[in-house]
Amino acid sequence: MLGGLAQVDDPSLGRCRDTGDGLRAGSGATGARVPSIGSRVMRTSSVRAAAVRCRSSSPTARWVAVTKAALADIKPGSYVGVSGMPQPDGSQKALEVHTFPETMLGVGDGHRAWDLQPSSTMTNGSVEQSTTSSDGQAVTLKYKDGEKKILIPSAVPVVAYTPGDRSELKPGARIFIAAAMKQADGKLQAARINVGRGVNPPM
Repeated sequence: MLGGLAQVDDPSLGRCRDTGDGLRAGSGATGARVPSIGSRVMRTSSVRAAAVRCRSSSPTARWVAVTKAALADIKPGSYVGVSGMPQPDGSQKALEVHTFPETMLGVGDGHRAWDLQPSSTMTNGSVEQSTTSSDGQAVTLKYKDGEKKILIPSAVPVVAYTPGDRSELKPGARIFIAAAMKQADGKLQAARINVGRGVNPPM
């Protein structure tokens, strides 16, 4: 893990790195903290990202507020994203769950590798089935190329994404940015910025 400070040109971005299949910013479950915001430059601290200079977000960037949610919010028909670990039987055990509003249906649909932990994955899809288990909730997530059975332990963090705006970003805020695009000058530009509203953005 790498610590320290990264300097960015706009308070929409934190520390960034290239994961090989896209560019991300933040530090997983804790995100990047915003200690101070200046007129042109902000400094953020992060623990799981290499230092890369970042440019301001796209004028059409989507600002998303991240709020606390609960297992009870995960119901058939819900669209969710689950960071998980593969199990021997082919299922997944959730590490974090993110619930999406209707305006974000289809975001990230599918199953892929993720870097929250070694061998971890991310599955975004619609809840087709949901049953109570001895240690939380068991769901079947359906996405365009298939489906996954996922156990969600009762202690797993569950958050909800809701529409936000630039004003969400204040000193001390936690942010997370995924899939920032590298520009010709080597800086990164974000299309979506997640800002914690009383919680740390997971991932």
